[in-house]
Amino acid sequence: MRILRAAERAAAPWSNGGGVTREIAVHPPGAGWDGFAWRVSLADVTRDGPYSPLPGVRRILTVVDGAGLELTVDGTPRLLPGRYRPFAFPGGATTASRLLDGPVVNLNVMLREGRAGARVEVVGGGWSAELAGGAADGPDLVGGADPAGGLLVVALEGGARLTVPGESGVPGESGESEVWLERFDAVLWTGSEASPRGLRTDGTVAVVRLSGRPLG
Repeated sequence: MRILRAAERAAAPWSNGGGVTREIAVHPPGAGWDGFAWRVSLADVTRDGPYSPLPGVRRILTVVDGAGLELTVDGTPRLLPGRYRPFAFPGGATTASRLLDGPVVNLNVMLREGRAGARVEVVGGGWSAELAGGAADGPDLVGGADPAGGLLVVALEGGARLTVPGESGVPGESGESEVWLERFDAVLWTGSEASPRGLRTDGTVAVVRLSGRPLG
């Protein structure tokens, strides 16, 4: 389990001056633009403008702060008002965004086609990995053989208190530990790490389930 604090992320300005991006996590760790299987980041968008084309990359964009935006993808407009509505589109498409009412913050999941897949859920109130379908039910998520598999939880609104399995130190008994996340902090489980069964939140979080193969 890796705790990824928002305060420790560096901001990378866009070449067109329209915003900045802060990387949350990438696989393989440390991979650049040409080498990642999946990449998750937050972007502050301050003005209208085109997106850089990313051929061979699938994108899932979720507005997590602000009034929303309109994306035009290969000439087709798509309105994304408000927050928390994941929208998937091909990164190689000609894409531009228009802010509806001031700056927004987007959660961006980028997936190399043929190498990675993802599901993005936005959850308010309590949440349990077990009740949500078992984060370790297959080899393409944590607890399996896929080294690219993972479960990423990002606090979106307010804080989040996560209860995760731990060791009690007493034979035959299991323990629990708590992790407190401030806004935009994240927790990542990958590869063969134990599934975070019993995960709970009292805030609003994004749950990103990642795999090393496309998810149907």
